[in-house]
Amino acid sequence: MKTRNIILAALASLTVCACSLDEYPYGFYSEGNFYKTDADALAATNYIYDAINYIEYSRAIVFLGDMNTDVMYPKGDAKTSTKELDGWKPSTFKTNTTLNNFYHYSYITINRANVVIENVAAMKDLDEETRNQYVGEAYFMRAYSYFNLARNFGRVPMHLTPVRKLEEATVGAAKTLDEVWNQIFEDLDKAISLTKIYPVPVTGRTDRVAAYSLASFAYLYLATAKETGVPQYVDMSFNIDDYYTKATEYAAHVVDDPAQTTYGLDPNLMDIYDVEKPTGPEHIFLMSMDRTGETEGQYSKISKMYIPYIAGGTVYIKNGDTGELIPTHDGWSEYCTQTEFYNSFEAGDLRHDWLFCTTVYNADGIATFGGDSGKSLSYPFCRKFIDPEFVGEKTSTKPFLIRYSEVALTYAEAAGPTTKAYELVNAIRNRAGLAPLPSGMTTSAFRDAVRKERVFELAFEGHLCYDFRRLNKLHTDITAAREQGLTAEEMVFYPIPSLETDLNPYIE
Repeated sequence: MKTRNIILAALASLTVCACSLDEYPYGFYSEGNFYKTDADALAATNYIYDAINYIEYSRAIVFLGDMNTDVMYPKGDAKTSTKELDGWKPSTFKTNTTLNNFYHYSYITINRANVVIENVAAMKDLDEETRNQYVGEAYFMRAYSYFNLARNFGRVPMHLTPVRKLEEATVGAAKTLDEVWNQIFEDLDKAISLTKIYPVPVTGRTDRVAAYSLASFAYLYLATAKETGVPQYVDMSFNIDDYYTKATEYAAHVVDDPAQTTYGLDPNLMDIYDVEKPTGPEHIFLMSMDRTGETEGQYSKISKMYIPYIAGGTVYIKNGDTGELIPTHDGWSEYCTQTEFYNSFEAGDLRHDWLFCTTVYNADGIATFGGDSGKSLSYPFCRKFIDPEFVGEKTSTKPFLIRYSEVALTYAEAAGPTTKAYELVNAIRNRAGLAPLPSGMTTSAFRDAVRKERVFELAFEGHLCYDFRRLNKLHTDITAAREQGLTAEEMVFYPIPSLETDLNPYIE
């Protein structure tokens, strides 16, 4: 398995400390004598990906994508920043540490990508295909970072060259949303033109299929946001139908192109979440974390976040319908499943029956919590992130950044009720043990059905809040916001963190 857990010492020597936001510039700047060999270029490319492995970023994927909806709730003694997000407290957002960290590490990623774009592209002695691949990945990661920044903060500063001096870090925000999103599309088209499709997925790295996938997500996001009247998006200068078409076309390169044979729908639901199968066909972009790492970020503690605190250490859970019991550690009760969400799945949905645990056992197969134990678990916990070979608190569980199933559902939503769209959605439902969607649905009804399917297929993978945002439902479908009477305008974006605005006079 190929991973990128080790940051080479040579590259680390180029690092400018990014421990706090008064220590600019983000990431690193290059020295002229570094970019000489393939190993140098590879190290610089791996270094881009390393920034999103930091726990402050990787955990924010769930805090900003799921925790702030009604599918989860935080434990009673959770951090203040977590409770602020979960409770939708706008007055606290400018100083919220999770938002600040997410913003911060996104720009670290962007600056590292900019360095690779500038320096590796100039390495004429490097094999052209290799050079293009590295530069293409850098364009992808810059687009990926701006995609996430744009969805959360709207008009953000646009850095398209490396930041090496303090004065280069203080630029104003983009003047329009069109400026931000057009740059995302431009970067993704460059990534598509430069990268190849891996014959086997490479854990922690991206290729042309990842770029096609992200482009399809971006076009669909904008099409639906404008169509549903999301504030600020309605003023963007594009045609909704054109963007639905583009979302379909880009997704088709992934799900409807016979030349693309690397990625596909994994026929086995449990294999998607098997940490020993990170190169399975679903995994278009998967973080690279491994229990052999030396520090958190190189290894993962994500499983601890989902599992309740259970005194006694190692517990056992059922593995699908195999009858096999597999071990896991207990947890911290950070990501608690709402009972209402757990009960909202269709009867017989294997994503409910196999991917949530209501009972844990000892090594002899005797229920210790839940079942007939007489002691209930505090909540049914998500078991997508389980590593039976854990070492203490170290696991190889990884966030799922782009899965084939998400691209399939993106295609279906964008295309509407075509034969191919029905085929893709019904394949996902069939894998989950469910009946096909009714035939002959209207475009509106079919898209609603696909969006509902996303809720259950992508549960706890960091997508739901963004779906609410693009469908203009944040203020109506999240209890905390509705109870406070928050408006769509108040919830469309988070404010840029005050640690940034205080340092940068050009950001309002």
